[in-house]
Amino acid sequence: MTESVRQISENDQLRADIYQLIAALLRRSPTAELLDFLAQLEVDTDQDNDMTKAWLALKLAAGQFTPEQLEDEYFALFIGVGCGEILPYGSWFVTGSLMDKPLALLRQDLLQLGFARQEDVKEPEDHVAALCEVMGTLILEAPSFRQLAFYQRHMGDWIARFCDKLAEAPSAAFYATVAQLAKAFFALEAVEFEQLSLNIPVNCPGNDDIQPETEGTVRVN
Repeated sequence: MTESVRQISENDQLRADIYQLIAALLRRSPTAELLDFLAQLEVDTDQDNDMTKAWLALKLAAGQFTPEQLEDEYFALFIGVGCGEILPYGSWFVTGSLMDKPLALLRQDLLQLGFARQEDVKEPEDHVAALCEVMGTLILEAPSFRQLAFYQRHMGDWIARFCDKLAEAPSAAFYATVAQLAKAFFALEAVEFEQLSLNIPVNCPGNDDIQPETEGTVRVN
């Protein structure tokens, strides 16, 4: 039987691209090529909203920092000597502890969804970059109900707080604009999912915890 080709809307492609961009910026400090790409973004200024403002701020910041400066900023924010200023892990934001129950639940869901951790990746799967990578893949490959279930179960209740903490971090300069973009985008994502009129199937990963209202992983075929 021939499988039908899934049609990806322009909006979904844009959403997936933004997830992957945020993931790239949070996985490691940006390369010169990525900074050049951001500095040359064409931003539609006809729309005066939070996303437009965030894109303009990120574009401006990308032209003001060198890769070497951002290596230092990234180190201070996310690595540090012993610990960075921000712990970019879902478990930490949900429970205040690392490697806690949320990570175990995430691993179960990733296994059910067909994702496996890359051998060369040392970070836990609940790193915010890994979660964004998974969401970007789900938007392009999975039904809407699986996107909704994964987002609400593993990101929805803490990602805005992560953005706020990053924006307020003492060393955040360029990354304050990354936080600005991420917060504006995730606010739109919350609206996107709220508008979905879905009956979550019983066998949907995370269905039991859904309430109405990861370069870290690879897809296993």
